[in-house]
Amino acid sequence: MVRYIHNLDGWPRFGWSNDALAGPLAEARHRQGRLIGRMEALGFNLRAEAVLYTLTEDVVKSSEIEGEFLDKEQVRSSIARRLGLDIGALIAADRHVEGVVEMMLDATQNYEAALSDDRLFAWHAALFPTGRSGITKIIVGAWRDESSGPMQVVSGPMGRERVHFEAPAAERLAENMAAFLSWFNGEASHDPVLKAAIAHLWFVTIHPFEDGNGRIARAIADMALARSEGTAQRFYSMSAQIRQERKDYYTILETTQKSDLDITGWLHWFLGCLNRAFDGAEEILATVLHKARFWEAHAGQPISERQRKVVNRLLDGFEGKLTSSKWAKLTQTSPDTALRDINDLVARGILVREASGGRSTSYCLADVEENHS
Repeated sequence: MVRYIHNLDGWPRFGWSNDALAGPLAEARHRQGRLIGRMEALGFNLRAEAVLYTLTEDVVKSSEIEGEFLDKEQVRSSIARRLGLDIGALIAADRHVEGVVEMMLDATQNYEAALSDDRLFAWHAALFPTGRSGITKIIVGAWRDESSGPMQVVSGPMGRERVHFEAPAAERLAENMAAFLSWFNGEASHDPVLKAAIAHLWFVTIHPFEDGNGRIARAIADMALARSEGTAQRFYSMSAQIRQERKDYYTILETTQKSDLDITGWLHWFLGCLNRAFDGAEEILATVLHKARFWEAHAGQPISERQRKVVNRLLDGFEGKLTSSKWAKLTQTSPDTALRDINDLVARGILVREASGGRSTSYCLADVEENHS
């Protein structure tokens, strides 16, 4: 029978090797401070754009880790509306998107507030506004019970399932969560970035809810990282990086949960993932600056709200090729109107044709530096 970390004598008194972590922790803290310094040097509008881009990625990618795909534009609009940011026409977001956004923003914008049972229950209820996970009715806004048997993380087809992890029995949840929350809200006796890593592992190991534990664990880690930086402004996304490393993420969690109370391996992986997330922040900064240069180069140009919406989609990283039919769908206009909008921008050197013509014609943004040097 497999023994999990939460069944060991001494749980949850974790240990680790400070010597093994000194290098990656110092690098993470250095890059963290350097990134915040660079972003703070930007003007308010550019900084707000970077925060919006980062939070959108965080919400979308944290859900993708669990195999759930949210509409990126709905997420972006929901965040912009809640933060009071002007991004032009906002689109309506469904209640599930609104719930995920509400949880993430509460974690990162109100990072100084204490974490409590009630606050976690509110996050959980926001994640599952219908009281269901998919079509399955679940316990929402309360700790799980064992009416459906032990809480297990399982993969594989029915009859050949593989159990990756079994959480503590429901009768232990109140005591386990009380200990976790007391520690999380207390003064850190070690580096606050390490605290973010420990909080992630500790919460997801307790697995107190029937569903949504991974997303809430990542929100708690983001909250702890915000505390370590003393700012609600987010300029990098751990969830986006974890999404890229999803297989390794689940492997190190499983290995750690089946090992002893020395969690050096998990902390080393978390710090490495965080350092790689800072690389992603460089891409965010480059995207934001490119977008700013583009609109500065075209300042004063008569661009309609429809045109601005699609151009911003291209600047944010449009997936696939932009055609007149996609333009019509994005702006909810007729094909003729879409083509007039496109031809107008082509005539002014803002868009260029990519293909040879006909129905397969696609378009991309003209290079700003090339046309406006």
